[in-house]
Amino acid sequence: MKRILIASLILSLGVLLAYGFSDITVHQPVSASKPVQKKDSLASVKAFEKVYTVLMSPRCLNCHPSGDVPLQGDDSHIHEMLPQRGKDGKGVFAMKCSNCHQPSNTPGLHAPPGNSNWHLPPADMKMVFQGKTAHQLAKQLVDRKQNGNKSMKKLREHADDALVLWGWAPGEGRTLPPLSHAEFKQQWQIWIDNGAYAPLEKTK
Repeated sequence: MKRILIASLILSLGVLLAYGFSDITVHQPVSASKPVQKKDSLASVKAFEKVYTVLMSPRCLNCHPSGDVPLQGDDSHIHEMLPQRGKDGKGVFAMKCSNCHQPSNTPGLHAPPGNSNWHLPPADMKMVFQGKTAHQLAKQLVDRKQNGNKSMKKLREHADDALVLWGWAPGEGRTLPPLSHAEFKQQWQIWIDNGAYAPLEKTK
């Protein structure tokens, strides 16, 4: 019996030597998958509460009105020229945003602000900020049917959009948002990266 076992081992070794090891599949141990990053809902909500102060500032709010006429000034009054949103958010007929709003700010106190892409959100995606609670606005911002069909990645990148950046260089006589752009961007990303949670509605 012992001789048979030894003979079998010798035969097996001979086969390996004859055909080589190339056809032998070596199974490597499966490495542990990367741990899933935990979302911190409290950090997310806290960050959005800071973001919300910027979104409610005139520099953001004035171009996200509840109606079809933009707001104006630090007190967010109805635009004195009464321009209309229009289908693409750039005005109607001969009254286009670009008539007064040039590619850059017009020099002078309270002169027309400018950006090459000055506009309101389009009629089919109004993205209203005015009158929204922090809970409502947070929910709206992550809803692709209401945010311009932006994915979370695109939403994250939106903090560096040229028209967003204008809010921190609005021209003479206009107040800046309550956070610096760097602070806003940091809080924006903390909110998104931790799950984009909406603050609870405050009970009256």
